[in-house]
Amino acid sequence: MNAMNKLMKFFFLTSALFGFSLNMQASEADLAIPDLHQGTYHIFGSAVSSWDFLFYGAMIIVGTLGFSLVLFHQIKKLKAHDSMLKVAETIYATCRTYLLQQGKFLLMLFAIVGAILCIYFFGLLGKPVHVVGEVLLFSVIGMLGSYSVAWYGIRVNTYANARTAFASLRGKPLDVVNIPLKAGMSVGLFLISLELVMMVIILLFVPRDRVGICFLGFAIGESLGASALRIAGGIFTKIADIGSDLMKVIFKVKEDDPRNPGVIADCTGDNAGDSVGPTADGFETYGVTGVALITFITLAIKDPQVQAKLIVWIFGMRFLMDFLSGCSFFINQAISKRLYSKKKFFNFENPLMRLIWIAATLCISVSFFMSHLLLSDLPNPTLWWKLAVIISCGTLAAVLIPEFTKMFTSSKSNHVQEIVTASREGGASLNILSGIVTGYLSAFWTGMLIVALMTIAYFTSETGLVEILGEHATIFAFGLVAFGFLCMGPVTIAVDSYGPVTDNAQSVFELSQIEQIPNVSQSIEKEFGFKPDFEVGKHFLEANDSAGNTFKATAKPVLIGTAVVGATTMIFSIILLLDKVGMLKLSLTDAQVILGLICGGAVIFWFSGASMQAVTTGAYRAVEFIKKNFDMNKKEADIEDSKAVVKICTQYAQKGMWNIFIALISLTLSFAFMSPNFFVAYLISIAVFGLFQAIFMANAGGSWDNAKKVVEVDLKEKNTLLHEAVVVGDTVGDPFKDTSSVSLNPIIKFSTLFGLLATEICIEMKMNPAMDYSMYIAIPFLIIGLIFVLRTFYSMRIPVEKLAEEESSEVQYKENLDEVNKDKDTDEFVSEDSDILVKETVPVDKKM
Repeated sequence: MNAMNKLMKFFFLTSALFGFSLNMQASEADLAIPDLHQGTYHIFGSAVSSWDFLFYGAMIIVGTLGFSLVLFHQIKKLKAHDSMLKVAETIYATCRTYLLQQGKFLLMLFAIVGAILCIYFFGLLGKPVHVVGEVLLFSVIGMLGSYSVAWYGIRVNTYANARTAFASLRGKPLDVVNIPLKAGMSVGLFLISLELVMMVIILLFVPRDRVGICFLGFAIGESLGASALRIAGGIFTKIADIGSDLMKVIFKVKEDDPRNPGVIADCTGDNAGDSVGPTADGFETYGVTGVALITFITLAIKDPQVQAKLIVWIFGMRFLMDFLSGCSFFINQAISKRLYSKKKFFNFENPLMRLIWIAATLCISVSFFMSHLLLSDLPNPTLWWKLAVIISCGTLAAVLIPEFTKMFTSSKSNHVQEIVTASREGGASLNILSGIVTGYLSAFWTGMLIVALMTIAYFTSETGLVEILGEHATIFAFGLVAFGFLCMGPVTIAVDSYGPVTDNAQSVFELSQIEQIPNVSQSIEKEFGFKPDFEVGKHFLEANDSAGNTFKATAKPVLIGTAVVGATTMIFSIILLLDKVGMLKLSLTDAQVILGLICGGAVIFWFSGASMQAVTTGAYRAVEFIKKNFDMNKKEADIEDSKAVVKICTQYAQKGMWNIFIALISLTLSFAFMSPNFFVAYLISIAVFGLFQAIFMANAGGSWDNAKKVVEVDLKEKNTLLHEAVVVGDTVGDPFKDTSSVSLNPIIKFSTLFGLLATEICIEMKMNPAMDYSMYIAIPFLIIGLIFVLRTFYSMRIPVEKLAEEESSEVQYKENLDEVNKDKDTDEFVSEDSDILVKETVPVDKKM
């Protein structure tokens, strides 16, 4: 109810501030998409219209969509022990509850954005009701697209986690890799194929005069959905993860001890943060990048024939790359079967990296073929191979960035090994410092790699592309680099989705308590036809989880790189508008540009802190609750206690998300109305600052996470001082890599896309000085934004508890510690003198 009141207040304020713009005119939403029935391609001796090419290409993609569902069905059919299936269903049930809550939250956010869209299209552009209805419809479709792929990803992953856990008992490591990889490929193909089909429907069946605004509405809807799901999921998962992980240090229990009320929430969070977020984010990234390129083509290129050919070429390339990604999966499966089917152990990272290389090789090779097939008859006969080279730069980035990331985050890398070495001698302090160093170095090298590939694209664009693409051919080239990042999108999503399955599989194994079931070995042998090896199974799952951590880390810089490079193309749409009306003034000697650059950096650092503040406070509450309710005498936690932890995580995720989103929308509107030139500089700044902040945080967090895995899996030093140090480092890295860094991607794109609408209004005002009320709009929104910026800390900070509550908590806490120490048969006990308790060794008589 409180949230709804805030929503209504914000709506009325927005309406009042925009209401005066009822008769203004703008042009950005009226993108002139060419008639695709007119363009003709001559393919293998046959004439094919642009419309037919896209229609039949989309039919092929419907086939890949069907194939993703076949993979889904294959995973569902795999057998597993009932104890594991029950745990997986419990995890899915909590995930479903979380998604339903997020769906309600999305509706409230859409009410705000929908109100602004109505005011914009009704008032500013004077569009009729049916046109505005179409815009809102496609906004809803875009948001539902992000939401539906997130739900699909969770359902696939929660089927795959139990099957992977059970497969580990067979002692065949290839099965432990194949199941999560098949699940990831199902998610990747479903996501990309659905996105492509949706965009082709808009392109082919929406009337030409409304395609532009429907694309804009679709992009805003999917960006809104992805931003909310990514940020809230990132907050949720790290609250749960930290709350669960710290119990290993406090109570000296194993990773997924069934008695820990935080474990189910942690499993839910693995899906909320590492499945819901990336799938929604990937869906939105793929769509928004396409909309940005279409927008550029229609604004910057005058010849409708060239426009049509380039638009069809972009979609043709996407059709082919989606299909080839599926082919690369089968090729990799055949190679892996030949290499590993008889091996008892191998490096689980190898099949995943090979899949990326196979997909990249196929995509780069065929991109030249498709470009020649579709573009060889353009006035410039060299254009086809030059565009293929530019796209190949992006595809190479999607391969080389994971290779660079592995150098910093893989459990085998020198950087991760150094973190472990530093932790052994210097504890948590040197662990954290070493991880920070790793993050900074990785940001430098990854940034230089992206710059090198964009430079190749730049020089290629300078060799004749200006003749056809206009004076801004370089910007189009940068957009194509972002497009190339996503050419093998299904594979990128597949290796990213691998992580939550492997993480959950380990948890399912422990929570099922399958080893304690009487006569379980005999019953498994009788029912499933093999004798289980529990120790080998646990080792496989831990090693596979390490591989999952690495490849979750590799996908993050690819998606953030796409966002930044793709945002360049979207920002250019604003630049074109300013240039068209003679208001372009982007100079480093212009005070507005300098101020915009500084404000962009400030917002990136505020967002990083605000999202981590929500995690910190939520984790505090989760740890407080778990410590009070951790009963060492039980075999498993009460289901109500587990639900209570899930509720805490959801509550703080949504509260943090609400404050962050209102602040972000308000600041975006404020800065857009202050000055379009200021706003362009601001957008460029958040893209650049966001790139390096995200890579730094993602890779630092990944290195801390795998340093913990090295200690637990390779060194087998659990419940030692070294283990405590790396656990502390991992809890610092958790919000770094899975909350702040990953959320910067949709934040950059949402700010750019949403700000585009506000910029148009501001331009119209400044063209008519008598109606220029821009500062009267900018200042109130700035005040609102700053109020919510303050709320992201002051309404989220850890409260000062009343003394009585502290004493009550301390009594309960000591009782739990007494239970822990009573069960110890060694000379070690848990100290009460630290917030993060450490093990002290004292003479036995001093314990008495």
